[in-house]
Amino acid sequence: MNIDKIKSNISKLKGKEIILKINIGRNRYESVIGVVQDIYPYLFTLKSGNDIKTFSYVDVLTKNVIIVN
Repeated sequence: MNIDKIKSNISKLKGKEIILKINIGRNRYESVIGVVQDIYPYLFTLKSGNDIKTFSYVDVLTKNVIIVN
């Protein structure tokens, strides 16, 4: 998978609720449920409650962030 394919897959999810598993180190993951809010050239934002979190496409490519549908 390459970054262009990841960008197109995430852009299809804009406005939809998704679950992300975020690698926080030492084989520990944090799950975040939110709505994909905005798509930018190098990153995307996820609105979870009152928080807005930002992730890069490289995080998805390197599997530091895993999209669980």
